[in-house]
Amino acid sequence: MLSRRALVTGGVLAAAAGVAGGIGIVEGALPGRPQLQRMYGLNGPPGEVPDVEPGPVLSGTFVSRHRLGERTGWALARPPGDHGPLPLVVALHGRGWDHSNPMGPRMGIPQFLAQAVERGVPPFQVATVDGGHTYWHPWPTGEDAGAMVVDEFLPLLHRRYDVPVERVGLMGWSMGGYGALRLGAELGPERVAAVVAASPAVWRDPDDASPTGFSSRQEYEELTVFGDQERLADIPVMVSCGTGDPLYREVEAYVDGFPDDAELTSAFEPGAHDADYWRRLLPAQLAFLGSRVA
Repeated sequence: MLSRRALVTGGVLAAAAGVAGGIGIVEGALPGRPQLQRMYGLNGPPGEVPDVEPGPVLSGTFVSRHRLGERTGWALARPPGDHGPLPLVVALHGRGWDHSNPMGPRMGIPQFLAQAVERGVPPFQVATVDGGHTYWHPWPTGEDAGAMVVDEFLPLLHRRYDVPVERVGLMGWSMGGYGALRLGAELGPERVAAVVAASPAVWRDPDDASPTGFSSRQEYEELTVFGDQERLADIPVMVSCGTGDPLYREVEAYVDGFPDDAELTSAFEPGAHDADYWRRLLPAQLAFLGSRVA
């Protein structure tokens, strides 16, 4: 049984530093920690896409009313074999990505999914969809990629491929990590079986929040996931962030805001805000999701 906080600290990183000030870098006591970790090669080895045969990947497009008429691409990865209907995890991409990045060679979701099932994880399928740069939340323009996922994309998958969508898992990276946490809190445990967020784009101070994701301090205060941790208390949640990530301390503070009885797994270990680190997380993340969405 998972403990509430499976927390990996910076101890291994500190031991590996072997340079003056190494402890200060790891503990965040020195300024410029992300740059120093990168300079000294302290972000850990890059995750490697498994050399396995993936299962089928379906793809298509639809015109989204919630994205104001944007033609929206999507993909659905299944593990190898004839499994029949499988539980679904929706993966929300980061800013600057689209639905194809998680499925392509940069992240290798189809290969990691095949490997996970081969290792005994209960089989499930993973869907991705274009969310633009909207941080998966409502915009003053009327665009709302989060609503697109719930009101348009999930019904499309159910209608075309008989995908079970009554209760799903959510995962995401950076902007998508924030989006998964926000959607999970909005939908609640009746609709969401588990949430995984890698390096979620969260900030304690609205003035520090990304201006590309939030048009004003007021908008961020309305849409922040800080203060929403109680709404996720009945959903299994996994949050990870690299110690070489500029968001490390923000994510750490977010994790500390969960109730004591929440089923929360968190990990803070060597890594930057990049795909090298996110690939390294995928085996544990997919095992976490597979055991809960089944």
